[in-house]
Amino acid sequence: MKKFLFLLVFFLLFYRGFAQRDNRPNIIFILTDDQRWDALGFAGNPIIQTPEMDALAKEGTYYENAFVTTPICAASRASILTGLYERTHGYTFGQGEIDQAFMDQSYPVELRKVGYFTGFFGKFGVNFSGFSALFDVGESYDRNGNFTDRRGYFFKTLDTDTVHLSRYTGQQAIDFIKNAPPDKPFMLSLSFSAPHAHDPAELQYFWSEEFDELYGDIEIPAPMLGDEGYFLDQPEDVRTGENRTRWHWRYDTPEKYQHSVKGYFRMISEVDAEIGKIRKTLEKQGLAKNTIIILMGDNGYFLGERQLAGKWLMYENSLRVPLIIYDPRKEGGKRIKELALNIDVPATILDLANAEIPKYWQGVPLLVPELSKRKSILVEHLWQTPIIPPSEGIRTDRWKYFRYINHPEQEELYDLREDVLEKRNLAGDPAYQEVLLKLRSQLEEMINAGLEERKRLLSQEKL
Repeated sequence: MKKFLFLLVFFLLFYRGFAQRDNRPNIIFILTDDQRWDALGFAGNPIIQTPEMDALAKEGTYYENAFVTTPICAASRASILTGLYERTHGYTFGQGEIDQAFMDQSYPVELRKVGYFTGFFGKFGVNFSGFSALFDVGESYDRNGNFTDRRGYFFKTLDTDTVHLSRYTGQQAIDFIKNAPPDKPFMLSLSFSAPHAHDPAELQYFWSEEFDELYGDIEIPAPMLGDEGYFLDQPEDVRTGENRTRWHWRYDTPEKYQHSVKGYFRMISEVDAEIGKIRKTLEKQGLAKNTIIILMGDNGYFLGERQLAGKWLMYENSLRVPLIIYDPRKEGGKRIKELALNIDVPATILDLANAEIPKYWQGVPLLVPELSKRKSILVEHLWQTPIIPPSEGIRTDRWKYFRYINHPEQEELYDLREDVLEKRNLAGDPAYQEVLLKLRSQLEEMINAGLEERKRLLSQEKL
């Protein structure tokens, strides 16, 4: 009898892993909010503690040069859903709903076509009334802006306990994994609100009690490029805009700076702890060996550099994000240097699921042969709002050129091989005019191509 019971328990624990109809993997896509590329131990940050993210990077594939095409959550998330640059899908804040035509071939729709069981929990971040029909199960929620204190993050309950949104999202993932049907692969999208500051609150950053002491005895070094001169070099629209306003909220005194950066790190560490719980659940359910985990940030973030906060601008601080793919079926320990983008993530998800990638998508699967063909990327922030100057640019493996849309004469050019911190603007240097003109021309071509593609796609009844 004991032997029978042991075999029964063993079968129940591992049945799900064996019962799937085919060998297609399960996929979990984890998106963090405002996590910049170096807010990760594996990226060389000597302070932040992210053991679970570091393990995924060590055991999987780590993309050293990963970027978002638009450094703001709304447009970036729309790009991740649709595989398109902002210039083509046309969605950001203040634009109403995203066009239905693009959502009709978003990655969750394509996955359900090929038999995946899909789920979404967390910050959807895109205005789309058809959310409930996109996924088999899901819940869209974000920080609660009605509160100006910790309740912006502490308003969801598990049983009778009010918990941090990261804990809530982690538990939704665990429940989804346990309850997903055993006869088909699943794809789970998790969108953590952390480490986004709760903007209406004076303290900005909030975390669970068990992380109170983390980083408590550490002095965070002052930001590089923190001298006032770097701020004064900015155009007037930047100096008087939201990047500066939020710097005053978070960093304008040494006390605020220490509180904010430590809070930012604590919130990332809390997400990291939830990832550990999710991985343990996969092990217990017998699913770990056939579940791919993708981790990415939705945009970068200023931590006081140039005496600025937020994101939105065309500097590396805003654009560069962590990107990791852990595939337990393959040998890990790979580091990829090629330029990788947020618009590549949906193409990668469909490629892993053996699903057809829509022909009009502008991203490619995150495979070295595909990425090696990419010589430049378009970066843009098109939202016309008085508090953030819109800008657009082009980046290659060496050069960065960008300009401010409402003041195109305000141009910046950086040689990233010699100037990784983007300290010396070469746009006015006669020795670099040939490079500037070439990049400006390439940018114009990419802009026009994106606009033409949008017109073409919207003119079709069905993409």
